[in-house]
Amino acid sequence: MNLNRRTFSISTGATLLAGFNTARAQSESKIILGQSAAFTGPAAQLGIQFYEGAKVYFDQVNAQGGVAGHLIEVRKLDDGYEPERCAENTRKLIADDVFALFGYIGTPTSLVALPQAINSKVPFIAPFTGAMALREPFSKYAFHVRASYNDETALIVKQLTTLGLKKIGVFYQNDAYGKAGLNGVNLALDSRGLKPVATATVERNTVDVAQAVKTLVAAGPDAVVQIGAYKACAAFIREARKAGYGGTYYNVSFVGTQALADELGKEGAGVVVSQVMPSPYKAARPIAREFADVVKAAGKNVQPNFSSMEGYLAAKLFVEGLRRAGAKPSRESLITGLENLGSQSMGGFAVSFSPTDHVASNFVELSMLTGDGRVRT
Repeated sequence: MNLNRRTFSISTGATLLAGFNTARAQSESKIILGQSAAFTGPAAQLGIQFYEGAKVYFDQVNAQGGVAGHLIEVRKLDDGYEPERCAENTRKLIADDVFALFGYIGTPTSLVALPQAINSKVPFIAPFTGAMALREPFSKYAFHVRASYNDETALIVKQLTTLGLKKIGVFYQNDAYGKAGLNGVNLALDSRGLKPVATATVERNTVDVAQAVKTLVAAGPDAVVQIGAYKACAAFIREARKAGYGGTYYNVSFVGTQALADELGKEGAGVVVSQVMPSPYKAARPIAREFADVVKAAGKNVQPNFSSMEGYLAAKLFVEGLRRAGAKPSRESLITGLENLGSQSMGGFAVSFSPTDHVASNFVELSMLTGDGRVRT
């Protein structure tokens, strides 16, 4: 439309202005969450599955009118599991004035994002990582849904030593994530007067495991604890078996259980993964039935697995905090709302937040891949 033409009437202008005001009101009625995560590359399934699990819950809440009339939207940006890209994404999201940062995937990425969140006083909710460096020192802006890597590796080492397996090797990603997991293994072993018989690394977003296989197989460990993402861990398992290694493999949850099972196929049989979320496969648990029912009702291609379950529970926990944040929620009232949750059961999954404790759960259990794409807990 040429606005200089005399045919542009006052009534037309009023209509356009009304439309503008309506659009603005609709925008202000939304709660926009910002997520930087891997949606491409060797760790893509972690971001994709977490996002899908969260979105299916938010979609359900939005279909019911939102929270106090506020609809929830996740604005996602791909960082490929690379810290530099994540840092830039986070700057953009904060500049866009998102309400909170949500569901970041990984330790090295979260470590560059959290300081930005704190400096800008933006809540940083449910990062998909158990690194202690994101939990200590305590920050009022950081809220964690999952147990720590120290919790996971403590259970793994307890299980191994109970079975009499004391020669333990560690295959870890050569970055903040891998070192956080290695530290957890070392702490657990040290408490038993033990040390790893060997350690070896892989670079983030690569599957160059040849040297790591050579180093660890030569040491002859009873078991190898893996602190990596699914593609590198699967590559290590395949190559170590080809090299004649017959020991067992234990992974922490960040590996991406279903993604690892899909990568390994039949070769996955017997591989152990620690879990920090309730099993989505156990119908006896109310939260598993709820998740399955919501996915079915949505009619979307969301795969119920541990990663999507984590996204679902993270979204559910966020909404519970938002409901306590008042009719006109602010970042500060969201923080207060989350801290006022206290101890609750979410379909049999115990969570707890307080003004001095922003870690919702220390739940950990072990699962095993069956070799046919399934997971047994």
